[in-house]
Amino acid sequence: MSHARGLLRILPRSSATAPTFRRTFTTTRPAYVNVGDRVPEIELVEGSPGNKVNLAKELKGKGVIIGVPAAFSPACSASHIPGYLNSPSLKSAGQVFVVSVNDAFVMKAWGATLDPTNKSGIRFVGDPDAKFTGAMDLLFESASIFGNDRSKRYALLVEDGKVKESFVEPDNTGVDVSSADKVLK
Repeated sequence: MSHARGLLRILPRSSATAPTFRRTFTTTRPAYVNVGDRVPEIELVEGSPGNKVNLAKELKGKGVIIGVPAAFSPACSASHIPGYLNSPSLKSAGQVFVVSVNDAFVMKAWGATLDPTNKSGIRFVGDPDAKFTGAMDLLFESASIFGNDRSKRYALLVEDGKVKESFVEPDNTGVDVSSADKVLK
């Protein structure tokens, strides 16, 4: 406490007012992927580690990238991705990819669980080393929950390889701004 009082003594005071305190931290950095950013040219994996996918090359025209913290997690499996799978606007969205910091096998199994006949056309791709997610500044520290850093929950509307609209959950994991009904309007 005496250290804090010492700091207060060295802070300048304005004329007859008490010192002004300002909150200088947030739970997450607000500077992440921006409208106009190019989709990173980084290989992801689909189905098996040898099957490389580059979303920058795949997304010519319209598309959606949906980022989730973890395959098979409750919110991802119960509401976030099913919202897209069941959306009447999905067909007009272009190519749709679900990306998670998981390996190709986990993403393949999760996709088969959520969309067994692949009727939706949504592709489930893994970012096992988090390079893609990190390049977009969409990682958050989550080792205590998931064992390693994971992706924030987000959705990006992409057109011709550039981000047209960005929907990033402010708390990293909630299902609100990135839900299908808000993204696929």
